[in-house]
Amino acid sequence: MRLLVLGGTEFAGRAVVEAALARGWDVTVLHRGRHPPPPGVRSLHGDRTAPDGLAALAGEPGWDAVVDTWSAAPRVVLDAARLLRGRAGRYVYVSSCSVYAWAPPAGYTEDAPLVAGAAADAGRTDYARDKRGGELAAIEAFGAQDSLLVRAGLLLGPYENVGRLPWWLNRIARGGPVLAPGPRDLPLQYIDVRDLAEWILDGVRQELAGPRTVIGPRGLTTTGELLETCVRVTGAAAELRWTDPEAVLAAGIEPWTGLPVWVPPGSEAYDALHGADVSAALATGLRCRPVARTVADTWDWLRGLGGVAPQRPDRPPVGLDPAVEAKVLAAGGGVPGDTP
Repeated sequence: MRLLVLGGTEFAGRAVVEAALARGWDVTVLHRGRHPPPPGVRSLHGDRTAPDGLAALAGEPGWDAVVDTWSAAPRVVLDAARLLRGRAGRYVYVSSCSVYAWAPPAGYTEDAPLVAGAAADAGRTDYARDKRGGELAAIEAFGAQDSLLVRAGLLLGPYENVGRLPWWLNRIARGGPVLAPGPRDLPLQYIDVRDLAEWILDGVRQELAGPRTVIGPRGLTTTGELLETCVRVTGAAAELRWTDPEAVLAAGIEPWTGLPVWVPPGSEAYDALHGADVSAALATGLRCRPVARTVADTWDWLRGLGGVAPQRPDRPPVGLDPAVEAKVLAAGGGVPGDTP
């Protein structure tokens, strides 16, 4: 199989490239040169936002599929898809569950209402409309039958450049009392980026089309299992202090960003972020590795970088101010072994 990845040097794109190389596929990446691509690819340089930024693709013989992870102005996707129409068999656009109109109820499927106001030829607006616009761009150029729209949920794993799991690993590695947001048995929904990549490549093989919500099944892990695994993997002398959601919120701590991954149970955000029905992805072969492997591999990768993970410039840093954490803990925020 001949695969073109637009980007391919960071997080999701890199995971797709590495998975394809492991299968023996012929992989070309078009990237800006800011990060080295994995060894074994055909590397082309180009800035998609610049005039003639796709010129390096001219004269290439074509591909079985294209994978595009673009997250800003949809017209950038449209330009690439139009150029590649007739030169690639399938356009795989890595989108996001953010394209569903907020807030989708627990159990939502691919048929849930979508954000309004998106356009294939639009400039940059906001993340949700940009991702939906990217979907529309892929469909406009390749048609519904040759476009696969991968609506990814929470991504974790090596190469993460958003900071969620790296923040937890680094915080727990520092040791001492750690503010752990309850309840301990709260089910979480996420996907290891490498499992996402394998599903994408399987989808190319199967000639899948249309939208798919691609996250692990609900309850693949819990908050307790995730954080306790971080403690075991890092070997840190850390004490998880389980704290009621009400106390976390009363301290002004923002769910999802202040304490990454976590949102309080019973909220519309919890249903939207950890409540998708992924039957369609499971029926087409989605397989998910255990959380212990995701955490251990991410820690190994992070240590190889000296503990400093890359950070996407278009995403704000995540994590809790140590002073805020200390204040909540001093006020009695949880004790070791508590299960609020």
